[in-house]
This record gives sequence, C-alpha cells and structure tokens, in this order.
Amino acid sequence: MTRPAISHLPPLAERLRPATLGEVIGQQQLLGEGMPLRIAFESGQPHSCILWGPPGTGKTTIARLMANAFDAQFITISAVLGGVKDIREAVEQAQVALSQARRTIVFVDEVHRFNKSQQDAFLPHVESGLFTFIGATTENPSFEVNSALLSRAAVYVLQSLSEADLKQIVKRALAIDAIPPADDDAIDRLIAYADGDARRLLNTLETLAVAAKQDRREDISDAWLLKVLGERLRRYDKGGEQFYDTISALHKSVRGSDPDASLYWFMRMLDGGADPRYMARRLIRMASEDIGLADPRALRLALDAAEVYERLGSPEGELALAECVVYLAVAPKSNAVYKAFNAVKAFIQKDGTRPVPMHLRNAPTKLMKDLDYGKGYRYAHNEADAFAAGEHYLPEGMTEPGFYQPVERGLEIKIAEKMRTLRSLNQNKKST
Repeated sequence: MTRPAISHLPPLAERLRPATLGEVIGQQQLLGEGMPLRIAFESGQPHSCILWGPPGTGKTTIARLMANAFDAQFITISAVLGGVKDIREAVEQAQVALSQARRTIVFVDEVHRFNKSQQDAFLPHVESGLFTFIGATTENPSFEVNSALLSRAAVYVLQSLSEADLKQIVKRALAIDAIPPADDDAIDRLIAYADGDARRLLNTLETLAVAAKQDRREDISDAWLLKVLGERLRRYDKGGEQFYDTISALHKSVRGSDPDASLYWFMRMLDGGADPRYMARRLIRMASEDIGLADPRALRLALDAAEVYERLGSPEGELALAECVVYLAVAPKSNAVYKAFNAVKAFIQKDGTRPVPMHLRNAPTKLMKDLDYGKGYRYAHNEADAFAAGEHYLPEGMTEPGFYQPVERGLEIKIAEKMRTLRSLNQNKKST
C-alpha cells in the first residue's frame, strides 16, 4: 500500500513574502519614494528602529528586507519566549560576524514584552553599535520601552492594510495557484474578515486551499466560503448589508440614549466576530459626533476604553468597551461641533483664500514689525476677564458666520451662556 506524498510546500505567507522593497504591499507612507524608511534603506547605513503597528502589517517583512538590503546577519528573538540567554547568544553571533566584517541586525518581535532586565542586557550592545536593533510592537513604545533604548531607535508607525492592499495579496495568491479562483463576493468577504491584517488573510486563504482540495472544488463561491468558515464568519459581514445594519443600529441606539439596546447591538457585533478594536474606533467617533461638548468626558472615556482593551485583550478588555457603550448612551447629546466642523469645511471649499488680518500676524523680525505685522493686536490676558471685547479674529470683510451653535444640553448649556455674555460684551464695545 503506497502512502500519499507529504507536501513540503512552504506556508503561503512565506511563498508570498516580498523579496524586494518594491514588492511590499501597503505602508507607502514609509516606503514610498522620498519617505522615511525608503530613505533609510537607500542610505547604505542601517539604524536601530521600532516598527509600531497593528498585527499583520508587515513589520517582520520590513525587518528581513532591511537585513537583505545591508547584507546583514539576521537574528530573531521573541520577547515572549526568549530571555537574557537569547540576548547573550545574539551578542556572540554578532561578535563573530563583526570579526568577519559583516553587520548584524537583531529583530525583537513583540518588543513591548521585554522586561527591564532584558532591556538592560540589550542596551549596551545597541549603544556600542555591535548590532542594529529592530523591534516590532503592537503597543505604544513610549509606554512599554524604556527611555534609554527608545532614545536610540527611530519609531516608524505602520498602518492597517487597506482593502486595495488586501486585494493585491489575494491576486498574488491566485497568480501562483495557491487557491482556486474566487468570485467577487467571496473575495470581498475574505477582505472584510481580514480587517487590515495580512497575516489573518493569508492564514484564511491557506485554510480555504486545503478545504477546496478536500472537496475537489475548482472555485470558491461566497456560499461555499460561508459553509467552510461559517462559525468563524458567523454574522460578521463587514462590507455587507447585515454588518452595516448592525453597526447602524448600535450607533442610533447610543444616539437615542437607550443603554439596553446599545449593549444588545454591541454584543451582537462581538458575538458575530467583529474586531473589538474596530468597535473601539466606532465608540470614539460616537463620542465626538453625537456627544461632543455636551459631555467632553465621553471622548476621554472612549479613548481610555480603547487603551484598556489593548492592554487586556479579549475577553477582559471587552468589559471596558461595554462600560463605554453604556456611558455614551446615557450621556447628554450634542452634534453642534460636528455640524460646525462640516459647515466650516463646506464654506472653505467654496470660499476664496482670505488673507490673515495684519493685527493677527506674527512679527518675529524687525522688517515684519516695520510692515505693521501684529500692530494693534490686543493680548487677551491683559484685558478684563481675559477677553478683548470688540476684537475681530476673522478675515477682513467676513461677517460672523455663526458656525458653532451649542445646544441647551449638558455642558453646552454653560457654553451657550458664556457665548451670549461674550457677544454682549462685543456689542457694547462696538456701540461705544
């Protein structure tokens, strides 16, 4: 009886890993022509850096490409599994490479998990230039990396991949026949599920390839995709009608000040597989758009809830998001700033470029002072109640537009009272 041949094909992520900088998908804000990391690659001189961004955005790939670009020995240390012993071994290997006139790059994955003793053991060798240090982290390095190490490394911020970026990955997988042809709806669902994470997309594609081979399928339809990944994709339909209907229901329940309905739709989305980080971003938007200055604490609480989730993860961190949902639902509501922002934006887009009034211009040089820059400006702190009554801050000839109209709810009640008082002082000044 002959045994089936064992496939030795590398993982899809390895088969599609870029071999050159030009093959990297996404991160053009860092890798495009004239951008910071591209300049670093082209300089011929590697430097220590920290790559900060969400999972699956190419941090490891960029580190490997940097090692290739400088023909450097590439040593990887996992901050989760490694320890001081691994650092010592990396130092020894770097010393051997240096004796052979070769550079070394030490890549520390999840560098935010390095404890103080590990960072202290690492620092002298970064300072001496024995090796170039590249750290990868999903956490804010200013909170997780000690200041001495951080001061010796440039920080580059990576962004989640866009839908267009993820579609390029799918196209490359199709081009090497890694997966059967897929219809547009299936591709859209896969990209929605990946949510900007290339690693998640590649792992899912690999799962589908195995399932398709077992089912002897020659193509991937949206219906079959749901069947194979049904539990994983359960009700999570980003980009589809159900997903947007559900997030709409959550947003409108918060806006409508119904905490029970808000919690219900929030949990429906989590249960369906929505990324809690996406939910956190939506809550931050709700705090800005629907509560605004009626309760400025709402925005701070939403940001704090997002940070708590980043620190605790699921499921513990989801409770902080739920607390935020309830707070936003019961908070006083105002979209006055949101409306004012859009009104100003629309006005500026259709209006001409009005010059800055002379009295508001900065005058750092004698020539500018001679040209009357800043002449007649009244320093508000020198006026009664720190308010220069009658002063004009808009461009010359522009009437008071009244963009911001606070509502009579929450803190904006007091803001409206303050604005009425200030307008009255302005009117009295102008009439005298």
